[in-house]
Amino acid sequence: MTLTLENITKTMGGVTHIDDVSMTLEPGSFNVLLGRTLAGKTTLMRIMAGLEPPTSGRILVNGTNVTGQRVQKRNIAMVYQQFINYPSMNVYDNIASPLKLQGADKAEIDRRVRETAELMHIEHLLDRLPQELSGGQQQRTAMARAMVKDCTLLLLDEPLVNLDYKLREELREEIPNLLAKRDTIVVYATTEPMEALLLGGKCAVMHEGRVTQFGATTSVFHNPATVETGLIFSDPPINLIAGHIADRTLSLASGHNIALAGHLSGISTGNCTVGVRANHLSVVNPGPHAIAMQGNVELAEITGSETFVHVHFNDASWVIQEEGVHNPRLGETSTFYLDPSRLFVFDADNRLMAAPPVEIANGKAA
Repeated sequence: MTLTLENITKTMGGVTHIDDVSMTLEPGSFNVLLGRTLAGKTTLMRIMAGLEPPTSGRILVNGTNVTGQRVQKRNIAMVYQQFINYPSMNVYDNIASPLKLQGADKAEIDRRVRETAELMHIEHLLDRLPQELSGGQQQRTAMARAMVKDCTLLLLDEPLVNLDYKLREELREEIPNLLAKRDTIVVYATTEPMEALLLGGKCAVMHEGRVTQFGATTSVFHNPATVETGLIFSDPPINLIAGHIADRTLSLASGHNIALAGHLSGISTGNCTVGVRANHLSVVNPGPHAIAMQGNVELAEITGSETFVHVHFNDASWVIQEEGVHNPRLGETSTFYLDPSRLFVFDADNRLMAAPPVEIANGKAA
């Protein structure tokens, strides 16, 4: 099944919740909707499912307009943040419930329930009630119930957000592999950029009801088409500063000048916005080409393996993500370093002009 959204718009009470969204989801594809809370992710998924009608635009399945088709006639399933299972039914009956509604025979139900439970690693829990399960087991049960009917569209609305860290990490790694075995379009909503990267596939970045960019997840991450996409697809948000390009020099609002070389060569003259991700700044001089900058320390967050140093720089708050433990004093002036080869440059219309080359470290994109 190919799912196509054509100019989908949704307004409620005079407020636009989805703004002219168009994209095509291919059969068997894994698609991430990445955006902040209230960006429109859930609304767009409900429109895809047929739970809400768009105000304008069309939904096509294999070229056929299904915009007004009732959800009961669509082969879809949706999993929410909450662990939604029938409390009076054991795991087996929870998973079997969609098949019973479809009128499948007993042998077919048994085969598919056990196959799906094994796929989700809960085959040993089939006799238990939901209240006897951990949070991760409950969410696996909800996902198994969604997957058992071999739906053509599976919608996962932040399904891991209520789980503890260890379970989230475990399921993030497993979900793409589990769903790759089925010819199903999967749409997974998240607010977390790193979760989107871990899940892979394709990514649609959403902001205020608009899809600002849609493409291969790693490509969108490394080449954000707009400033807004760069902010959303960075955690912490990408650091920004105004700049101007003239005479083969990039002049920053902070007074620092950078010769145009490497990936910055050939960019157009004029005003621009310069961005650098927090993990591409350092409190340690990374080399002879680095530019030393100074800012007042506002906060230092130590997570164990990393330190996030918040500094007041050029009338804005910047974040430096540094490996190891660092203890700068609050209020003191601290020197940090910017490597020009790590810079993003956006034009006066906030469109990407230059992005750092993709580096490969330990077999993974840096």
